[in-house]
Amino acid sequence: MILPVIDDIVQKSLQYLSHYFLRLKTSPYLARRSYSTPLFMKSSLIFLMFLSGLFSSEAQSIDALLEKYNTRSVPYITVQELKMDASEFLILDTRKKEEYDISHIPNAVWVSEKVTDSTYAFAKAYKDKPVAVYCSVGIRSERYGEQLKKRGFTDVRNVYGSIFAWKDAGYEVVDASQKVTDSVHVFSKVWGKYLKTGTKVF
Repeated sequence: MILPVIDDIVQKSLQYLSHYFLRLKTSPYLARRSYSTPLFMKSSLIFLMFLSGLFSSEAQSIDALLEKYNTRSVPYITVQELKMDASEFLILDTRKKEEYDISHIPNAVWVSEKVTDSTYAFAKAYKDKPVAVYCSVGIRSERYGEQLKKRGFTDVRNVYGSIFAWKDAGYEVVDASQKVTDSVHVFSKVWGKYLKTGTKVF
């Protein structure tokens, strides 16, 4: 999980620096400080852009990403298999609510990134159905699947490649109004490199 954390830090730092540099134009006090020198500003931007580029270069394939960050603690199911038997599964979306609202797999239920008592009770009500968990590519959903297994769920599958693989396979995604959409929330530009089709939303 190191890559998502560092990517988030880099993106937020770049946003902060951009806002800070704009303030320099209107603040005499900031303009006099040593950290407002052109050399400092240039060095800061170059360093953060280097970090962003460094971790972006890791975005080669979902296969490599899952091999690096997942442990296969939760068995995989392919998007093709899920598509064929979707009605047989309780499909859980383990991303953030704003990601789910942009688009999600049809009939998927949003449950957030952690198993709570309420989501556990909800899932337990469908105990006769196998559970399929997904996120953007399959990393967060493996963590969620592990939590479910610790709570006693025995038939849990992690969707390989998750919603990115689903969309790239040509399958429909729907928005918060259950209307078919071409948009997919990709979290950041780094993660967006793994999605090959659709309209990317950050």
